[in-house]
Amino acid sequence: MGSVTGFRRSVTFAAVIAATLLVPAASAATPEFAVKAAYLSKFGIFVDWPRTAFDSPQSPVVLCVEGADPFGDTLDKIVQGERIGNRAIVIKRLRSVARDSGCAILYAGGSDEQSVDEALDAVAGSGVLTVTDSVPDAHKSGIVEFVVQDNRVRFNIDDAAAAKNGITISSHLLSLALNVRPRS
Repeated sequence: MGSVTGFRRSVTFAAVIAATLLVPAASAATPEFAVKAAYLSKFGIFVDWPRTAFDSPQSPVVLCVEGADPFGDTLDKIVQGERIGNRAIVIKRLRSVARDSGCAILYAGGSDEQSVDEALDAVAGSGVLTVTDSVPDAHKSGIVEFVVQDNRVRFNIDDAAAAKNGITISSHLLSLALNVRPRS
């Protein structure tokens, strides 16, 4: 059964990767953030959260967008009807995030109310998969950090930070990252 699940995960993510490679990131935010939205909707397939991350086996995967929302309704359309295992995906938009915000996945975009660093600090160690954009001179980045390389949206993974948050990331996803900071 595990190998079938692993195969399904591989096929699903391979389809996302293929679509991503066909859609170059343009200087306009819309195509770039459409690709990032597609990634956000699929990252959870490749993550095992700690048992304490959800109230019940039926609890949804809450995908939070903190700060300015670069996705608009694109993210809503992409996740509509999608599931991660037996869990529905629910989007929650927040001006700022706190440890008890209920996020399983957090895209930290930063705002006047809360910087990206403050958002990451707020959920550190709490079983949240954090995702950020690559920002020059940033002090911190998420467990997953989006980067644009050769006009394509790609990502780096900090597996050491994932371990600190009690999260295990599938080797399939790790193998697709540009760079992986390994667990110690």
